[in-house]
Parts: sequence; C-alpha cells; structure tokens
Amino acid sequence: MDRLGKLMSMMHVGKTEMVTPEDALPGRSERPFDVPKTHAVLGTPLEPPFPEGIEVAYFALGCFWGAERLFWELDGVYTTAVGYQNGTTPNPTYEEVCTAKTGHAEAVLVAFDPEKISYADLLKVFFEEHDPTQGMRQGNDVGTQYRSGIYFTNDAQKATAEMAVEAYGEQLRAAGKDAVTTEVEPAGPFYYAEDYHQQYLHKVPNGYCGLKGTGVACTIPAAVLRGHAE
Repeated sequence: MDRLGKLMSMMHVGKTEMVTPEDALPGRSERPFDVPKTHAVLGTPLEPPFPEGIEVAYFALGCFWGAERLFWELDGVYTTAVGYQNGTTPNPTYEEVCTAKTGHAEAVLVAFDPEKISYADLLKVFFEEHDPTQGMRQGNDVGTQYRSGIYFTNDAQKATAEMAVEAYGEQLRAAGKDAVTTEVEPAGPFYYAEDYHQQYLHKVPNGYCGLKGTGVACTIPAAVLRGHAE
C-alpha cells in the first residue's frame, strides 16, 4: 500500500474492517422503498422474472454508479441494476451501508444473454475497468462497501471466475502490480438500491465515477474456457 493509501486508511478507521454478524445493523423484513419497474436506458425490467435463457451475474467493483454503466452499454446485456450484496443486514438503506455496519458491497446485477455475450466477456470488463488489488477501497472511495467481488450463481460461473482471478493475478504480477484482492463467493441476497441510484449516470450524465483500471489487459485462456463449457 502506498503512502496515500495508508493515510486514507487512517482517516477511515473502522470502515475497512468487515462488521461481524453480531455487530451488524438489524435491518428490516421488507424493502423500505420502491424500485423502478423498468431500466431507464434499456427499457427492460429491473427485477425478475427475466425471459427464458437470460442468465444473471453479480459484480462489485467500487462505486456502483459507474460500474452499472459499464455493463448496460454492452451488447447482449438484457438489464442491469445496482444494489447491496453479500452482507448481513436484511433490506439495508444506502445510509446504513455507508456506515460499514451492514457488511454489504455495492454491487451490480447483470442479466445477460449468453448466446450474445459470455460470462468470460463480462469478467474481462470487470477486471479491466477497476483496480482489483486495493482491498477495502477503490481509489478515493474507502470502506468495505467498495471492495472487489464476484458473486457467482452456479458452478460454471464459479469455475470461470476462479480461473479468471488466477490468470489476471499472474498478468498483474508480470506487470509489477499488487496481488488481486477480489473475493469470489456464492451470490447472497441482492437488495436493490434506492430509485435515485438506478442508472444514476444516465440521469446525471456528469455525475461522479471514481473507477480506474490498472492498465493491464485481462486475457482469459481460451483452452480453459472451452473446458468449462463442456
């Protein structure tokens, strides 16, 4: 960690440590706000059920405003949404997530047509468009909610994600970069974020986006991908 990173960590003491389930906020049994029915850009539903053949993936790569836009711009993506995932507190609010007392990451739901775009294609965008080596931060955004994560929904996604993490880790090391800190975990409940967060950078075109890649291309070995597809 560089000097700036150390100073930032000191300024955010407590926000970079995962809350224990015992200390997490209690949350609530129902979502405390409404979510738009349709995507502001794509015009598709934000919530399932999705059409037959559509697969769902979940990624956390820092502030979810810019992260969501990365995916909705891809051909083959049916819909996207932002929310809170792989934490403890049920049905959290944004303000609660920002306290680092819910354990959630800011995540993006990506519903996609695997006949048009592969899960590996999504992983390539994921790795190249943020810095997966920073632990509990992404640039100036510091806290557990900004951690890097891949949350898989089936065994094929798990195998591909683990292979991609290993491959990209080798590519980063070859470029003199730090080790990958991305967590690869089963997808827990995805709690949709508030209305104003959904497709934020479409609603506010000049809004904040702190994402920045490492400059290292992500190459996923084709031979391994073929093995997972069989």
